[in-house]
Amino acid sequence: MWRNGATAGTVGRTMAIAPPRGKTLEELRFANSFAALGDGFREHRTPTGIPGARLVAFSPEAAALIGLRPGEERRPEFTALVAGDALLPGMDPVAGIYGGHQFGVWAGQLGDGRAILLGEVHGADGPWELQIKGGGITAFSRFADGRAVVRSTIREFLASEAMHHLGVPTTRALAMSAGDEPVLRERVERAATMIRMAPTFVRFGSFEIFHYRKQHAEVRTLADYVIDGFYPECGAGEERYARFFGAVVERTAALMAQWQAVGFAHGVMNTDNFSILGLTLDYGPYGFVEAYESGLICNHSDESGRYAFDRQPTIGLWNCYALGEALSSLLSTDEIGTALARYQDVYRSTFLALLRTKLGVAGVRDDDADTALELFRMLEARRIDWTNFWRALSNSADGARALLGEDEASRAWFERYAALLAGDPRNEDERRTAMRAVNPKYVLRNWVAQEAIAASESGDDSVVQALLDVVRAPFDEHPEHEAWAQPAPPQYRGLSVSCSS
Repeated sequence: MWRNGATAGTVGRTMAIAPPRGKTLEELRFANSFAALGDGFREHRTPTGIPGARLVAFSPEAAALIGLRPGEERRPEFTALVAGDALLPGMDPVAGIYGGHQFGVWAGQLGDGRAILLGEVHGADGPWELQIKGGGITAFSRFADGRAVVRSTIREFLASEAMHHLGVPTTRALAMSAGDEPVLRERVERAATMIRMAPTFVRFGSFEIFHYRKQHAEVRTLADYVIDGFYPECGAGEERYARFFGAVVERTAALMAQWQAVGFAHGVMNTDNFSILGLTLDYGPYGFVEAYESGLICNHSDESGRYAFDRQPTIGLWNCYALGEALSSLLSTDEIGTALARYQDVYRSTFLALLRTKLGVAGVRDDDADTALELFRMLEARRIDWTNFWRALSNSADGARALLGEDEASRAWFERYAALLAGDPRNEDERRTAMRAVNPKYVLRNWVAQEAIAASESGDDSVVQALLDVVRAPFDEHPEHEAWAQPAPPQYRGLSVSCSS
């Protein structure tokens, strides 16, 4: 601080220095409204730390959401928190109970088998729950070990932040650590943990478990909790439950449209993996479409193809039906049907709106959908990379033609596309700038994630950090990482992921 004439420019004045932005770890104030619901909804459980932990990755944007001061991530206390070796004052860790339909079959009681809710922090935009994943056994672990591994944790950490920066609603990732503890999956791997964030981790299956146990009072209690905290616009009275269900259906339909537009395949769309807030939740065997394949199955555990890419919108609706059944003690059959009837319209209108922005089309034309469908057919028949085609189209028609081909069918499509652009009040530079803002150059390709995983497993976390920097700005060029915008090289073309990924 400069005082009283320390420089010529400050003679006779006192120049104040702004205090550091944000709070220290110790200054964060935790509550746990979910834990306050009672023993029927959770069990108290302290995380079990992993030995030899190091901080692998950290998201400054996620930290800002809870008001954490920059630089706190460099403290050993922060690493201890992320690794499950320490708690902060006010944390009341619990594991939640839920059920779920897994691959279309009611699986009964599930729950937080390797996730522990630490508490919630109120940031500038509302509450954020902090949940440690991989923190050890809980009452809901069944026969599992409650651990996560480096491979699965890097995949979830990077995907959470990548999806957010692509504009898709998602849980967030604050930080991850890796340790020395061996964990047996398909092979022996090393334990890892992450702290992920969401306003709430309540999911469709949170309601299902109480419905199928005929615990209708608990269904109502949970619905009131979610409405009061996250859907206040639904108001009061018995009608609030119908408005709530309708809002969840619409958010889910919109989320499915966003997944399809960006080429994201979740891989395991069980009802216990569906957020009541319409967030992308529980990243496991996900993938981003490369060579366009409408029926892409990214999870090799999905032998029937139930969760194939082109079935995601239908499964989203199926899961909403399951939620409607779980809420049937609060809703009439007509109220459930009215809400579900909105799904298709919301999905279609959202998807078409996203396609228009990707195409750079201003306004609405009667043949928008037909033009897009014809493009999809050609992309699939010619095995064109989904992300690269849209990016090329954003840059120049010539680049997109080079990918699609110069034959008669391609020329006919580009003529049709040019007609859609007619009458756009923007000039070409303005239109292409707008298109590049919605058509990313980079998505988190599985092969690129695998490079980061292999490096981190050998003790080099720099690739994870570099990849995080790229997915935080997926619409930028990043010429030094051009290879990460390309389809998988030969050594990665057989890469597959499963429910344990």
